[in-house]
Amino acid sequence: MKTYLALIICTIPVFVFGQYTEVINSNRPGVSQSAYSVGVNVIQLEAGPYYIKEEHALYDYDVKGGGVDFAVRYGLLWEPLEIMVDGTFQADTYTKYTPTEYDYSRSNFKNLSVGAKYLIYDPNKNAGEDKPNLYNWKANHKIKWSRFIPAVSIYAGANYDTELNAYTPLGIEGFSPKVVLITQQNFASGWVFVMNLAKSRIGLKDSNDLDASDFQYIFTLTHGFSEKWVAFGEYQGIKSNFYADDLFRLGGAYLLNKNLQLDTAVTFNVKDTPTVLSFNFGASYRMDLHKDKEVEGSKGTSAKEEAERRDSNDYYKFGEDEKEGSAPTEYKMND
Repeated sequence: MKTYLALIICTIPVFVFGQYTEVINSNRPGVSQSAYSVGVNVIQLEAGPYYIKEEHALYDYDVKGGGVDFAVRYGLLWEPLEIMVDGTFQADTYTKYTPTEYDYSRSNFKNLSVGAKYLIYDPNKNAGEDKPNLYNWKANHKIKWSRFIPAVSIYAGANYDTELNAYTPLGIEGFSPKVVLITQQNFASGWVFVMNLAKSRIGLKDSNDLDASDFQYIFTLTHGFSEKWVAFGEYQGIKSNFYADDLFRLGGAYLLNKNLQLDTAVTFNVKDTPTVLSFNFGASYRMDLHKDKEVEGSKGTSAKEEAERRDSNDYYKFGEDEKEGSAPTEYKMND
């Protein structure tokens, strides 16, 4: 998840190769995208079912049903680049109570898109001040103002909408542009703040010749309590001629192993036109085919080999009498 990247960068003295991380870096369970890619030759699957209920006080209808949201991510060619296919498919029952009661079943993609994300600015790249201080514990835990500078990525892609879709503006169909501005700040102690500004269905008109595009702004704050557990809160604003809402999302995730994450969340709003309540759970799985570029003097070129080398007793040694804040009695790097 987004927070595990922060745990690696901010709290653990490790060596990071590009954007690849030793544990899975998932966008779930929120709906925002992180600024960082999964890493070259990493294939990542993120999906989960959900239950949703809506009640509209003004139009006197309700919706009950479920669906699945999904994403397939792949790191291509360069560490900052990622391609992605993602979407949400929903099936529900729409019940109208006045003037006469009737209901009907419906199902379709609420959204389906394909695109690419590229990291255009990384404040951690070549940031010497963020390297761990092996001689001073306090230096590794003080406030570092550079962490307030966000990483910035751009996403560009296309939506695909089918004709006569109950979840989209009437009269639209086919492909349309989608762009997202993404920022991410990794603070100390496992705190991460992500912002997405997204414009979708750019240039489309509905059957009434009105602008069918929508604008969304998403703010996600996550906190890692350990290397296994993370909690998050999220606000999602949606503005369009077809639908507008303010959604709030709370939940958490558990890292089962370095390539598998489980998660759950609840989504709700604070209005009655309509009220929205949704529960979801899901998982993210990584197929790690990443290989680091060979570095002069390195004893291994893969991320796995480098991690094993770091974990070995020959990589570094500290004397048993080392105390917090003091210099290690022995520090040895392999040649």
